[in-house]
Amino acid sequence: MRQPSVIARRVAAASVTLVVAAGAAACGPKDNDAKGAGGDSKPQKGGTLTVLNATPQEDFDPARLYTSGGGNVPSLVFRTLTTRNRESGAAGAKVVPDLATDTGRPSENATVWTYTLKKGLKYEDGTPITSADIKYGIERSFAAELSGGAPYLRDWLIGGADYQGPYKDKKGLASIETPDDLTIVFHLNKPEGEFPYLATQTQFTPVPKAKDNGTKYEEHPISSGPYKVVKNENDGERLTLERNTYWSAATDAERKAYPDKIDVRSGLDSSVINQRLSASQGADAAAVTTDTNLGPAELAKVTGDKALAARVGTGHFGYTNYIAFNPKVKPFDDPKVRQAIAYAVDRSSVINAAGGSSLAEAATTYLPNQKSFGYTPYDHFPAGASGNPAKAKELLKEAGHPNGITVTLTHSNDKNFETSPEIATALQDALKKAGITVKLQGLEDNDYRDKIHGVKTEPGFFLAHWGADWPSGGPFLAPIFDGRQIVKDGANFNTGFLDDKSVNGEIDAINKLTNLDEAAERWGALDKKIGEQALTVPLFHPVYKRLYGSAVKNIVISDWTGVLDISQVAVK
Repeated sequence: MRQPSVIARRVAAASVTLVVAAGAAACGPKDNDAKGAGGDSKPQKGGTLTVLNATPQEDFDPARLYTSGGGNVPSLVFRTLTTRNRESGAAGAKVVPDLATDTGRPSENATVWTYTLKKGLKYEDGTPITSADIKYGIERSFAAELSGGAPYLRDWLIGGADYQGPYKDKKGLASIETPDDLTIVFHLNKPEGEFPYLATQTQFTPVPKAKDNGTKYEEHPISSGPYKVVKNENDGERLTLERNTYWSAATDAERKAYPDKIDVRSGLDSSVINQRLSASQGADAAAVTTDTNLGPAELAKVTGDKALAARVGTGHFGYTNYIAFNPKVKPFDDPKVRQAIAYAVDRSSVINAAGGSSLAEAATTYLPNQKSFGYTPYDHFPAGASGNPAKAKELLKEAGHPNGITVTLTHSNDKNFETSPEIATALQDALKKAGITVKLQGLEDNDYRDKIHGVKTEPGFFLAHWGADWPSGGPFLAPIFDGRQIVKDGANFNTGFLDDKSVNGEIDAINKLTNLDEAAERWGALDKKIGEQALTVPLFHPVYKRLYGSAVKNIVISDWTGVLDISQVAVK
């Protein structure tokens, strides 16, 4: 995920596209097996599922959504070439076919990818879905008025960088071929073994050209999934979805589509959402949320009530909160100073500041601790649970600072328990024990993001976080550590300005691999190698706790999204 601000929106809308958005295997509460809540009754079709959310489902157009895996609510309407495996835990981090018969067939060193559509696919009006519709759906995502989706297609497709979309360029992208109604071929400008992951993004949703009405398409996008939009009020604040009678379960192994109707109500205060789910009165008994977590105080209350505790879903998403250094700013140009700070960190106090061990897990690796990312355990600068101030002082002395140093830590004033004052204060207290005096610079969130992502304004010492566009080490390591992705005039995420030929070369080598398990091992090894430079200090991975209504069944929470999968839920 590119920007922290987008991250929060993505997981809210997608689960992506985050604060859902970040690890042990994700799973439902121990009291819930695959049958979910409601005793031993099997999930059945029927009823209305209510979704209570804080953030409206704005831009409900597949071109404008940034939703890896197809998203959560969007995935009920939009099908893509591939999608996430709808299973709990690590199994849910796998990519599987959706509209296509497989996850793609690579050739020419993974620069060409070919997909064949399943037979019998239809839109909500009964017309057939064709490969040309997928090509058109992708092309319209290049139009300036429909921007907002993932940037990879523009970067990866031959000619993508200059293409302006079908409204301005009627010829379309020559790098996407449709030799017949069931075949689509993509030509890339470099090897990309993870193209099957990219094909889960909503930009791969088929859009019939005859039904495209530009920016108004989001009001009634043509469904290829099990539900269709019958009402979209106040820019996604109230969405009503009903069954798409032309959707066939025979072509869709992933979505269960149990409820007859989905009622999405957004713009609600998070405390109100949790109160309503807790009470589970009336329609709220058959309600879930796709973007609201339990906070520390709420979790403490829920934990003390066995009935409520049994209705809490626990999940993990590929997400890391960390300290970032700018090695161009003194004294952080000295690796020993960066190492000293790494040794001085008290992760126990940081986790307490993040809400406690139920909501945060200690991190010593940059990659999240999930197999799909290639997680390889390492701790180059072991601080233990509460820090090693003695070792930190020793390193500072070797660096020429026997009396310690004074530094400024930049953070956001946004109350997100990630890059906010609580975390900064915990670090300030811990580093003081090592002779490091920390002055805090709190900024409003927009100013904070502008400052830390500007090459000319980036501070030397600040809090940061990163979430995965899909469960792999590639979209986690490349944007942060690939020297070719340093952006001088725009939002830059390579905060350590690392431009190491061996690192860049290994990224290219891994991208050529189409065996994703082999690629994962290589990503893990690369993470360990980069970690030796102490350009970041991993702090913790968040844990997501969410209530659901008492009548909700079939709880599935995967490591791809870290949150309840709405496509699996039943309310009868």
